[in-house]
Amino acid sequence: MVRPREFDRDEALDRAMRVFWSKGYAGTSTEDLLAAMEIGRQSLYNAFGDKRKLYLEALERYQEQSIAGHIARLSRGPSALAGIKALLLGTIAASAEERERGCMGVNSAAEFGTADADVTAIRAAGAKRLRESLLARVREAQSNGEIDASMDADEVALFVGATMQSLQLNARAGMAPAALRRLARFAVERLAVGA
Repeated sequence: MVRPREFDRDEALDRAMRVFWSKGYAGTSTEDLLAAMEIGRQSLYNAFGDKRKLYLEALERYQEQSIAGHIARLSRGPSALAGIKALLLGTIAASAEERERGCMGVNSAAEFGTADADVTAIRAAGAKRLRESLLARVREAQSNGEIDASMDADEVALFVGATMQSLQLNARAGMAPAALRRLARFAVERLAVGA
């Protein structure tokens, strides 16, 4: 008779995600994962397969949660431009520990580049979802007269996305939160009509 699993799979996955997020794929050992997840080696393999499969599942979970949060912030605010500002400011984590981890998606890009097709596909799917929402918000800001309508909406969305990545990398590198917020506000001010 098979014994029932003695741990919460979702909780264990969240714990693994935090380890990968902090240390990256290569920097995370199986022992790190077992300790954080509070499970045995066989339970890890039975529930998740190997380290790589666990990483991919953790990255996918991170992307889902992260992109959902970004889209929620983007949708907030009294105007489209205010939503874009909320998106950028929202990438700046409140806690020093979270800022030091940066963004797991950006970290995976730095670690893997485009060398791993599965990692690239997970990042691309998340980026596509965010880009579609961001592009809609940029076009709304243009139609409301907040962003110059002559600007290319795709380029504006690309600029905002690059700014997000810059904020996340700079946070991981230790830039002070006040400086990160100034950078986010500066980017939004450059987009505003009359800037």
